[in-house]
Amino acid sequence: MLKTNASKLVMLSVQGQITPPLRRTAYGVDREGVPFVLPGTGGITYNVKVGDPAFGWVGDHVEPGVSTAASIEERSGSRNQAYNTLACVGNEAVVISGDAKGARGVVTGKHGGIEHVLIDFAQEDLEKMAIEDKVLIKAYGLGLQLVDYPGISVRNLDPHVLLKLDLTEEDGRLIVPVAAVIPARLMGSGIGASSTASGDYDITTTDQEEIKALGINELRLGDLVALEDTDNRFGRSYRKGALSVGVVVHSDCLAAGHGPGVTTLFTSIDGSLGFRLDPEANIGRILGIGIYR
Repeated sequence: MLKTNASKLVMLSVQGQITPPLRRTAYGVDREGVPFVLPGTGGITYNVKVGDPAFGWVGDHVEPGVSTAASIEERSGSRNQAYNTLACVGNEAVVISGDAKGARGVVTGKHGGIEHVLIDFAQEDLEKMAIEDKVLIKAYGLGLQLVDYPGISVRNLDPHVLLKLDLTEEDGRLIVPVAAVIPARLMGSGIGASSTASGDYDITTTDQEEIKALGINELRLGDLVALEDTDNRFGRSYRKGALSVGVVVHSDCLAAGHGPGVTTLFTSIDGSLGFRLDPEANIGRILGIGIYR
């Protein structure tokens, strides 16, 4: 059994609200220079859930389930930074206002730039929700450490989820199941950020032929993915031999340098982190949420 410092972690309430869909201008411009007007981030997404395909939607940066933020007015302000940093994948969330008051959900990812925390709720609860309903999250996981693997940094992960990931240990390495492997050359928007304790970064999908050749076009929202040669300890950067594992949190995107977003869960540069391919390695299946409810 993995030894962690979970008993010493602080569980803290953080409060957000359901955000309206965000569109700074009517038009976006895709990677070929063509303007588009499509649904994107924010709001309550009724028909896109964890476990659904990350590709193929008539949308851009589509966020599954419910998009929340601490402050609607100041998307990049300190309140949203704290909210996005403290919340972790797998945390329990509860609606505390409106017709859906009392509904319980699960944090499934964090979207950087707009600082959204994404939450999965049952369909019947989505039907009762409204924009600006308030949501409280029991934030727990920031500072999580693996005692026997000091070379592995854990980010954005509830300790209760760690126990459900079907991790194995082989030859001194911790092995995480992943649905796909992503080469570092395809990691784009969000690279160079100073911290990976919040937000995500995107798998770039401009080269559609390469995406199809690698099978990345088959990714699902909630899939665990291995990011080769990526160092996510103190930011996001290329490092030969490093490895990070994250979860796919939003859909494909049309803009250059963008694509499905990945929130970091594990990262290491010393070889103590490994992966094994498992097509069912999806946070929705593991937690019984999204299409797996």
